[in-house]
Amino acid sequence: MAPARAEVRAAVVASAERLLREGGPAAVTTRGVAEAAGVQAPTLYRLFGDKDGLLEAVAEHAVATFVAAKAGVAAAAAADGVDPVEDLRAGWRGYLEFGLANPAVVALLTDPVRRPGSAAARTGLEVLARRVHRLAMAGRLRVPEHRAVELVHAAGTGAVLTLLARPPQDRDPQLGEDLLEAVLARVLHDEPGPAPTTEPDAAAAAAVTLRARADDLAGLTAAERALLVEWLDRVAGATV
Repeated sequence: MAPARAEVRAAVVASAERLLREGGPAAVTTRGVAEAAGVQAPTLYRLFGDKDGLLEAVAEHAVATFVAAKAGVAAAAAADGVDPVEDLRAGWRGYLEFGLANPAVVALLTDPVRRPGSAAARTGLEVLARRVHRLAMAGRLRVPEHRAVELVHAAGTGAVLTLLARPPQDRDPQLGEDLLEAVLARVLHDEPGPAPTTEPDAAAAAAVTLRARADDLAGLTAAERALLVEWLDRVAGATV
């Protein structure tokens, strides 16, 4: 019996991932992957369209595997009421660990040409957005959620790329921690709840927290909720 399509696809992705890890994107050739997976080259085109489609599948698999490995920990943290700031720190450290262990995948995820259409890149951002939303729900954010996601993501990507540019023995293990703390100082209050001392900052902080809970507000129509969200976004963004 011929192997199922899903099995063939998994075998091809696994072979391509190994070649990517060992030799970078240049090593992932149609011929090389086909030989490693024990299939004919036309099979790759039927499954992935082209080499870029195959690379995206490899990146998506690597990210999905990483996310799945961390999903239980994140869910337990949320259920157990773990401080969302510590949860974000744990996610940051996990991302740096993943990035340093998978430089070729990072190269794919950060490629500005490929990134806009990358499902793998979107998956990573969705995980970060969920962590940031927990911060907003706890009243810890002083900037809008989307802004916090952008700042943390940009800093994390920069940290990984900076560290990867150096030989392992020359990498500063404190760089990632210092960069994260700098970003957290910009996006967080010191304590839960609206803590800024200036009136504009206090209003923005309250708006961010209420915006995070907008979907749970009872007694509003869909149109009223949409209008409230628009207003809150304006207030929250006014001091960014």
